[in-house]
Parts: sequence; structure tokens; C-alpha cells
Amino acid sequence: MLREVCSIVCVCVCVCVCVWCCRKGMCHKWRCFCYQGDPHRPTFPLYILFCAGAIFPRVTSCRSLHTSCRLANKQDFYEVLGISRSASQKDIKKAYYQLAKKYHPDTNPDDPEAKEKFAKLAEAYEVLSDEVKRTQYDTYGAAGFDAGRAAGGQQQYYRAGGTNIDPEELFRKIFGDFTGGRGFGDMNSMFEQRPEFVMELTFTEAAKGANKDLSVNLDDACPRCVGKGNEPGTKVSQCHYCHGTGMESMNTGPFVMRSTCRRCGGKGSLITTPCALCRGSGQTKKRQTVSVPVPAGVDDGQTVRTSVGSKEILITFRVQRSPVFKRAGFDIHSDVSISIAQAVLGGTANALGLYQSISIMIPAGCQADEVIRLQGKGIRRMNSYSYGDHYVHIKIRVPKKLTRRQRSLLLSYAEEETDVPGTVNGVTPSTTSSEEGEGKQKEEEEGGFFSKLKKMFS
Repeated sequence: MLREVCSIVCVCVCVCVCVWCCRKGMCHKWRCFCYQGDPHRPTFPLYILFCAGAIFPRVTSCRSLHTSCRLANKQDFYEVLGISRSASQKDIKKAYYQLAKKYHPDTNPDDPEAKEKFAKLAEAYEVLSDEVKRTQYDTYGAAGFDAGRAAGGQQQYYRAGGTNIDPEELFRKIFGDFTGGRGFGDMNSMFEQRPEFVMELTFTEAAKGANKDLSVNLDDACPRCVGKGNEPGTKVSQCHYCHGTGMESMNTGPFVMRSTCRRCGGKGSLITTPCALCRGSGQTKKRQTVSVPVPAGVDDGQTVRTSVGSKEILITFRVQRSPVFKRAGFDIHSDVSISIAQAVLGGTANALGLYQSISIMIPAGCQADEVIRLQGKGIRRMNSYSYGDHYVHIKIRVPKKLTRRQRSLLLSYAEEETDVPGTVNGVTPSTTSSEEGEGKQKEEEEGGFFSKLKKMFS
């Protein structure tokens, strides 16, 4: 910036000197550009003006060329991590971990380029893992992190000489709490997808809850290293970060803060030779059958996350259809059949409930497909103490065969009906009054259901 200012001042001074010389008539002495004596001879003021004019674009162009070349040679951060521009934060972190593990200087002591690649990975991850920095990078590219542009008002995250972060410190900051001093093998569990299982349930098991057996792979102590993580016959080294205490101290002015060591995870030691079987984790997989509690109220196709041992698994439930109930959320629907007499006169009917048999009160004059609501008799809502409702749909059962007496009573009742929108088989207007009288007398003597029914409608 200082060079540009000096060049501009120099040009202005030269112009002023030339104008002053012309006014004083000194052009013939210094052979200025306005003197016609020898135009091929460079004059003093003109020479200064030419040099000053040449310096300014040279300085600025060199600066621009230096910046452009440096930014052009910087590799794209997405290409460094081997991901697409639409990658999620989880994909970015996973890609960084895989490549950082591959090019970590500790795992490549004989590769001189590993350290440089490791630093590039840290630089790319530092930008792309932050949404604000990532947006700036997507908008301006690498120029958005140039020191010259940052001085012009943009936020600066990187120095002109490169990144201002320690790649090793960044790696420990992100993954140090998960390694626990066991090396890279134990960190794979961070990116492992949770195992998914499918469990078959009956309608009652899904509605009321149950305990079901499930075969899963659980972590067990490694039989080779007995859970220690290091190869048998080798020793663990003392953590040089905490000096074996498992705690690291940080001075913040007059105060001293102590926290769990990020390098060894509070263990005080580091594994230099991981176990060949468990790769330093101290655990291996073992197939076991465990009892998994099924929460009450799960629906068909629903996936829940549950803990089994020290790991989490995903279980998708497949619920069988019930021949009795139909589910609508946490409510259930079922049908109950009643007789004609129950529909007309009312009474009680027994219905199969989800938890027990239910006695339903049938009101007199109950119609077909009438719905009776039983509050709180449905499915229990998940993570709650409330229940849905049970809706009972009334179905009137019509007999297909009748005894002679039942037929006679029905014919007598049909003769008394006045709101029939048609005809009834066996009932004609020519029926004799004597037959009606005999029928009435017989009904009164015998009593019975239809006698009372006729009295009710008379």
C-alpha cells in the first residue's frame, strides 16, 4: 500500500514541476517535452514522469500477480477432502477423519509429504466445518481468505503465509475426546451407522407393550489383550501431555484451570502398539440374545432407538393385523353384533376389549352402525399416561331361520306396522279379522316378546 501511495505522489510532483518549468521558460535548458530542439533525447522531467508512471502499474501489477498466482495454486478445499459441494457436515467430518488418519505424521514417519497433506486437510476442514466460513468460501473462493482482502473489510481467517491453526491441535480438538489414548482404531465407532433390526409384533403386543428377544452383536472384552487395548508383551507409554496424571492445566491469567487430558482421555497413558485383534479398542463383537422392551403404543413401520448394552440400535416394528380391532392413531375400532330384540328393547352386550371383556349398555331403539364410545379404553400414548378411546360399532344380527312361533309373532307385528315403505311377505290386506282376533288372544295368553312389543307401539 505504501508503494502505491509513493508512486502517486511522485507522479503528481513531476507534473507540477513540468508545468512550473514551462511557465518559467526553462524548457530549452532541461529539454522538456514541449521543447522542439531534439525530440529523441529524453529530458529530465519527462524521464522522471516516465519512470514514475511505469513504477505505479508495475508495483500494483506485481502485487496482483503475486496474489493471483498464490490463490490460483491453492487447491480447492472440496477436492482436498474428496467431497462434493453439497456434502453435509457429517460427510465433511467423516472425510476429514479418514484422510487425516491416512496422512497423519505419526502413521507416516517416512513420508515427507504426509505432513504437508495433513496440514492441507486441516486447513480445508477448518473452513468447511464452519457454516459462516464455508459460505464465504463458496462465494469468494480462496480469495475470500486472502490477507489483502481481509484488510479491506472482509473477515480474515487465514494469514498470508497460510493457515493460522495447528493441524495436530485441530485433530486432537475434534477427535481427542473419543480416542482416549487408544489410537485410531477406537474412533471408527464414531462414524459407524447404528445397526437396524426388524421385529415382528402382534397387534396386542404393539398396543400393550412386551419384552421380545433379539440377537445382536455386543461389545465384549477382547480375549487377546483382556480389554487393555495394547498388544500382549508390550507396554503403554506415559502421556507427555499430562505427565501421567490424566489432567492438563491451563493458565488463564491469575487462574489455573484443570481439565481431562485431551490426548489420553484421562487415562494417563498412551498405547503405542495396539492389539492386533481389537485394534486398540479393548473390545470385540460377540453375538448375544438380549431381551428388548417394546414400548406400548408402537405402530406398524415405526422405528425407535433403544440402548442395548453400551450401544444404540434402531428397531423397525412390523405389526400384524388384528381380526378384531382396527387402529386409528391411538384409538381402536371394533364391531359388536346384537339381536333384533336387543336393538328394539335395549339391553346389554358383551364386547371384546383390548385389555378385558367389556359389557356395553345398548339403548332402546338402537340403530345399525350406531357407534358407542368407550373413553380411555384404547391404546396407551407413547411417553404418556393417557389412553385413546375404543369405538364400538353396532351391527344388528338378522336371523336366517325362524321357528313357527317366531314367524307367527313377526307376522302379527308386521300387520300392526304402518310405516312400511312396501310390502311384507305373508302379510296381505285380505287377512280375516277372526285370524287377527285369535292371534291377539293367543299372544295375550302366551305373553312373550312381541306381545310386549305391540303394546309398546300401541
